Amino acid sequence: MEIIMKKYKYIFASVLILAVGLVCSSILKEDSKTIATSSTALSNKTIGWGIKRADNHAQPDLGSENKALIEKYDGIAMGNKDSKNVYLTFDMGYEAGYTAKILDTLKANKVKACFFITAHYLNTQPDLVQRMIDEGHIVGNHTVNHKSLPSISDEEVKEEIQKLHTALFEKTGYEMKYIRPPKGEYSQRVLALSKKLGYTTVMWSLAYDDWDESKQGREEYGKKKILDNVHPGAVILLHATSKDNSNILNDCIKEIKKMGYEFKSLEEFM
Repeated sequence: MEIIMKKYKYIFASVLILAVGLVCSSILKEDSKTIATSSTALSNKTIGWGIKRADNHAQPDLGSENKALIEKYDGIAMGNKDSKNVYLTFDMGYEAGYTAKILDTLKANKVKACFFITAHYLNTQPDLVQRMIDEGHIVGNHTVNHKSLPSISDEEVKEEIQKLHTALFEKTGYEMKYIRPPKGEYSQRVLALSKKLGYTTVMWSLAYDDWDESKQGREEYGKKKILDNVHPGAVILLHATSKDNSNILNDCIKEIKKMGYEFKSLEEFM
């Protein structure tokens, strides 16, 4: 009888241990699920970046929501209003034949810029990307496929950023650390994920409709848009696919300098 009781006690203890193990496993799985989906607690409302221009070279209105979110996640959109520094950036989805001239102009004027590239650009123009690096410019991440990041999952956002990061590092040894969300579309979730991956999000405070290849041949228009709206701390966005930009860049840089502004690298951002 005693042997039978011991046997049942052993079985009971084994069942109890198994039950406890299953409960613990369930808790761990739930915790893992919570961690994996923690970013869902953040807003994923798609925000399209936009600015309201001001007159007389005053800083534009970035919008209270835009400004608050960028500042919360240590991003860059506009510099110090008390310093006449400006920061030049280019978006590079593909090569239209004008980047070499743009690089020549920057070199002649001793200006450093940031070029935000896609995987397509890296794969088709490795020599130009290497030249950007060799000449001291920043190469930024514009993602692999130029997708609107709020529309895809956490894992897909990470892949869009990390695959391009890895590809550039493997080709050149260069480590990216600045990102511009494709299409200027972002969300709180996207900002948090980008920061977690070690990236600084860079938006802009001065831009014009230069991306439309059907609207080229407006050099005076483009020059006026840039020069009339330059302001202290301006983060200037230009598209290198614009022939107009390649033709007016030299004059714009010289005029902006004459106005008392100094071109700075994003590494010197104030």
